[in-house]
Amino acid sequence: MLLKKLSELQGTSGAEKEVRDLLREEITAWVDSISVDKIGNLIATKQGSENTPKILLAAHMDEVALMITEITTDGFLKFRPVGGIDPRVLVSKPIKVSGINGIIGAKAIHLQKVQERQKALKLEQLYIDIGAKSKEEASKHVNLGDYAYFTTEFEAIGQGFFKGKAFDDRVGCYVLTEILKRKFDLNLVAAFTVQEEVGLRGAKVAAYHVQPDLAIVVEGTISADMAHIEEEEWVTELGKGPALSIQDQTTLYNPELIRKIVDIAQKRGIPFQFRRGTSGSNDAGKIHSSRAGIPTLSINVPCRYIHSTVSLVKQEDIDHTIQLLEEILKAIPNDFKF
Repeated sequence: MLLKKLSELQGTSGAEKEVRDLLREEITAWVDSISVDKIGNLIATKQGSENTPKILLAAHMDEVALMITEITTDGFLKFRPVGGIDPRVLVSKPIKVSGINGIIGAKAIHLQKVQERQKALKLEQLYIDIGAKSKEEASKHVNLGDYAYFTTEFEAIGQGFFKGKAFDDRVGCYVLTEILKRKFDLNLVAAFTVQEEVGLRGAKVAAYHVQPDLAIVVEGTISADMAHIEEEEWVTELGKGPALSIQDQTTLYNPELIRKIVDIAQKRGIPFQFRRGTSGSNDAGKIHSSRAGIPTLSINVPCRYIHSTVSLVKQEDIDHTIQLLEEILKAIPNDFKF
């Protein structure tokens, strides 16, 4: 299964090659041209009829991870996050760095003072243990600047759920590959972007180069539909369909475009929801402000436990996202004005 392969690959910001290579292999037969730009974005194009609109679809390849910043004299690895990671989710998690298995360790709770136990551990208190006894031994396997990745295996659980890592945004990459296998009377450009987690950098380059009439970002987003969280803070819910963004930290989305999408979803009987929150951002933040401005939409797949070692998505949300995006692209030549 492609989503399983994408989830289990290693590819943080600036090191997306494994993901890019798999995607290139998957989509080459379905597109008219494919290239990699200077920052590392994978750009695939499907030519439409003359004078048809140019539509940019975007999903980022990179995932949150860790970078080694120090090797201590006793062989432990100190690190910093690449992207936003809450240190509270890291303790005792298995990790892989430079092909070596390790564990994220911290001072044992038996040795912590009472006041220490009452506070969350900070990044500075954590380290990666690869079983080395000295700096010299650890340095044989690991260099400063190496990336460390979570080792979560993808699997189906419960009734139609998938658990795995990097669904932000390998789930968006998966959706785009499925869309590229379909035919549309459009000039369609798919950008699998780099370095989203550290500042939406790849999207800025891709949008400037492509200059589309409309851009649609497909992203994995926060779902917090759990019993101990107030419903107004859920943001999205698993099983309720793709979530349309109205506003986030970097983008105010065009109300007219959103109404068009709502109309399409309702007429086709596709379940959808609105993203009920303004925290976070995605590639739309750089795309919509490129050059003279690009009309941009964000369609999001709900994802529990995002930016952690393991996340949860529901297959029907992914399927409905593909369905909605397909219907939008079919409607564009007749129902959208540029």
